[in-house]
Amino acid sequence: MANSLMRIDPFRELARFDPFRDMDDMFRDFAPAAWRGADVVPRMRMDVSETDKEYLVKAEIPGVQKEDIKVAVNGNQVSLSAEIKDEQQAGANKTGALRSERYYGQLQRSFTLPQDVDDDQAEARYENGVLHLTLPKKVGTGGKQLSIQ
Repeated sequence: MANSLMRIDPFRELARFDPFRDMDDMFRDFAPAAWRGADVVPRMRMDVSETDKEYLVKAEIPGVQKEDIKVAVNGNQVSLSAEIKDEQQAGANKTGALRSERYYGQLQRSFTLPQDVDDDQAEARYENGVLHLTLPKKVGTGGKQLSIQ
């Protein structure tokens, strides 16, 4: 029985304390893209708002062709995906490239809305790096408030 007891050291966690452990993550979003390096994966930033009749979504997807964006609506589930192809050539010429960098990847984002979407009336347009979605609410799918008797 005495062998199963564990000695408690209240200062054990303090000995492993590292105040600078998450410093890189904290400053990652504040640094300009040129300082971050090429290994930073872009993110899809979104704004979702609601009116009485529809949901409005703005998603920032810069540098993507509209043919590479896919939007799927299934009930109240909305999924966005985009394929990113970023190619840069600095100082390249016909005989040999001095520097050539490229990034290929895919961004995905899904979210659930409070009410089903009328997917027949939904609209999407992409301009200046921003995807605008107009998602009308489906009539008659709102929740019902029950009175307790």
